[in-house]
Amino acid sequence: MKKSGCRTMFHMYLIFFLSLLGTLLAAAALICWLITLRKPDGTFVRSDWPVKFSDSFQEQIIFKEDGPGVKQNGLELLRENEIGIQILDSTGFELFHYQKPSQAEQSYSAASLLSISKTGRLKSSSLTAVIKTLSLKDREYSYILFFPVKVSKVTMYLNGEHFTAGKAVILPVTAILFLVLSISGMLYGFRTAEAVKQLTDSIREIAARSYLPVQGKGTFFEIYDSLNQMDQEIRESDRLQAETDRMREEWIANITHDLKTPLSPIKGYAELLLDSGSINQEQCRQYADIILKNSAYMETLINDLKLTYQLTNNMVPMDPREENIVRFLKELVIDLLNSPEYEQRTIRFEAAAETIPYSFDRTLFTRAFQNLILNAFAHGTSDTEAAISVSVPDSTLQITVSDNGKGMTAAETKQIFRRYYRGTSTEQKREGTGLGLAIAKDIVELHGGRISVSSSPGTGTVFTIAFPLH
Repeated sequence: MKKSGCRTMFHMYLIFFLSLLGTLLAAAALICWLITLRKPDGTFVRSDWPVKFSDSFQEQIIFKEDGPGVKQNGLELLRENEIGIQILDSTGFELFHYQKPSQAEQSYSAASLLSISKTGRLKSSSLTAVIKTLSLKDREYSYILFFPVKVSKVTMYLNGEHFTAGKAVILPVTAILFLVLSISGMLYGFRTAEAVKQLTDSIREIAARSYLPVQGKGTFFEIYDSLNQMDQEIRESDRLQAETDRMREEWIANITHDLKTPLSPIKGYAELLLDSGSINQEQCRQYADIILKNSAYMETLINDLKLTYQLTNNMVPMDPREENIVRFLKELVIDLLNSPEYEQRTIRFEAAAETIPYSFDRTLFTRAFQNLILNAFAHGTSDTEAAISVSVPDSTLQITVSDNGKGMTAAETKQIFRRYYRGTSTEQKREGTGLGLAIAKDIVELHGGRISVSSSPGTGTVFTIAFPLH
């Protein structure tokens, strides 16, 4: 969820950033459009080029005896830029012209010159006109330069003196951009608020266990995917919790019965022992043996409960010491086969080496591997055989405990390590606490290992335990 939330936030900021960047780029493009113009030769210059050209062109005007004129360099500049010129006297009468446009007049009134100065163009003409004045020998002259550009597309004065046409374009466009950005932000805000509301409703539905999976789209698609996954995990957790509660209730009922079962013979034979007058020594020994056997069974139940509690709460005292794991397992097998209960059983043993050192808690390993081996006998037939194999592939201590018993179904294999679960693949009475394999798994994991099981009906079961060798 953290990753998804970061991506969603990044997506939202990216949209905002792109919107802002688009607005800035549009504004920059508008400004460039307003303050630049294209010359006849195709090059772009600043929009104040006509004014600056007009100011500097004064140096190209010369006066002779027969009147004013333009230097040869000036004529070449006018010809290259397709610019026309008129030089007027103080009354507005033309004294000289070059490349004069057809719309230009022979003489201008003061009002006409004022109009050209304000508007920057001739009447009924798309040419830009710039008027400049000069003085010579106390006489006033003026000249008009005609540029082949449109005043409506440029502003010749950056100081705002003739910015009327520019304002007529830039202000509406700026207002439109601001309006578009504001409306887009509001729409996106409403959409985001609606999406957040849907997310809030979805979370409430998950809490109420009434959520239906949603195929997320757009900005929040990853959040919806996470919500769908979380809902699925919660439902699976609820199912497992309900199943665990059911199994625990069954286990409590069974364990209560199992505890009461040995109490009955203990109590009965203890009462018989009280009446020692009618019991001979052989009967007394027999009764005592029954009492001890049932007491041991009760002790096993209680010890399993205690160890399960300690493993669950990480309260198991560990005393790991480095020993030869091969020798330890051999001794464990010998002790089991020497027990009267299992002396007719067969346990095969195989090791890749005689000595494999490993650090482990001897008491806990004894409990774990006893549970694994005895599980094969408890859920098999009288001729079921067990086998232990020890090897070291790829710097890993691997121990397998297998049997040729009835095997398990996929459903049983899935639940075999769960607490309170008692296998059903046996015709014998389902004795035990249902904690043996769960305890074995916890002990293996306590030593940094992992355990897995593979089984199928009719082929037996194989437990594979792997410990990293450091």
